[in-house]
Amino acid sequence: MFEHFTVIPSIDLKGGEVVRLLRGDMDRATVYGSDPAATARSFARDGAELIHIVDLDGAIAGAPRNLAAIRAIRAAVSCRLDVSGGLRTIESIDAVIEAGADYVSIGSAAFLQPELLREACQRLPGRVFGSLDARGGKLAIKGWVETSDLTIADAAMRFRDAGVAAVIVTDIARDGTESGANLAMVAEAARRAAVPVIASGGVARLEDLRLLKELFAQGIVGAITGRALYEGRFALAEVLALLR
Repeated sequence: MFEHFTVIPSIDLKGGEVVRLLRGDMDRATVYGSDPAATARSFARDGAELIHIVDLDGAIAGAPRNLAAIRAIRAAVSCRLDVSGGLRTIESIDAVIEAGADYVSIGSAAFLQPELLREACQRLPGRVFGSLDARGGKLAIKGWVETSDLTIADAAMRFRDAGVAAVIVTDIARDGTESGANLAMVAEAARRAAVPVIASGGVARLEDLRLLKELFAQGIVGAITGRALYEGRFALAEVLALLR
């Protein structure tokens, strides 16, 4: 699936709008647009191969809440879509697949309902990502509002054993802060779990992406970036040209 290091723009949805949170705080959201489809179209025009979509309302509610926006994005672009947020039943996974998702990212449910993750991987081989959100090196669940005792590396191994195609590792403390990616944490997860890892949280500069790309041989297959794109720190087309 990931034949080269892939830069993945993120579209976070809250109330149908494109937002970014600061350190995962739903009360600290910056709105970047009211037309998610237009945002996706811009990313696709710049060369995005995969767009990561987060249904923030769904993550809190435990079921998808922005399906209309996901359908609009699907109608607007032909690149692949990964959807996460509130996927805690087979029915909710089916709903986002029907809305146009190529991949689904499962987080909390993988630990609250392990059988759901196994069933999803069996039904959608190669189309399920694990989603690990880290707070202080430990796994955060239920829309980042609770923290477990499980380390990120151990959690990644559980995903590997269930059969996921890749694991997205987000450092909540860096998410939306543009403070740089947590290279040590994602590298440790990739090494310990022996599963492809996508880094998320804190990517702010071209240098962050270059450093992550250097870890491709160690299993870091891509990076998700959001606020840096919306704030104009760099353009997606520029990044893709430089990292080829």
